[in-house]
Amino acid sequence: MRNRRFVQRRGPLVIYDKDEGISRAFRNIPGVELAQVDSLSVLQLAPGGHLGRFCVWTQSAFEKLDALYGTPTEASSEKTRHGTPYRMPQLQMANADLSRLINSDEVQSVVNAPKEGTAPKARKANPLKSAKAMDVLNPAAATFKKAATEAQATKKAKAKRVNAMKSTFYKQLIADES
Repeated sequence: MRNRRFVQRRGPLVIYDKDEGISRAFRNIPGVELAQVDSLSVLQLAPGGHLGRFCVWTQSAFEKLDALYGTPTEASSEKTRHGTPYRMPQLQMANADLSRLINSDEVQSVVNAPKEGTAPKARKANPLKSAKAMDVLNPAAATFKKAATEAQATKKAKAKRVNAMKSTFYKQLIADES
């Protein structure tokens, strides 16, 4: 548990059918829990989803399990679900050897053959880094890029001319002063 300094582990669970003083007998023993067989839950039998809790069953509780949950051949005589008696889950497979079933001739004759020779999927190219990928997505991108490059080149040439004019003007100013 959170925010607790000491966490006490789950102790044994005593399961009974009729309380004939059993709850008074175990109430002062720390960690021992009591449960009636009619109101068992999975959280009591396997707390936190961990199987293997130590359970002590009384003889009458163990005998009542068949009446509560039924047997593989008979339905429950006490527990009902929507008016019908509860039945234990039945096994879906008579033969649990799954690998033998899959590799049997009857199954393999119906199963499709394994696919061979499939080429691995090509890696997607980044259109910002690959010109071919950009042409596939936007055919006009090449002309836009060319126009942008030319505009940048003309801007650079104009800046170079202005800087040259500035430097010549400055040289003329210095030459006039001397």
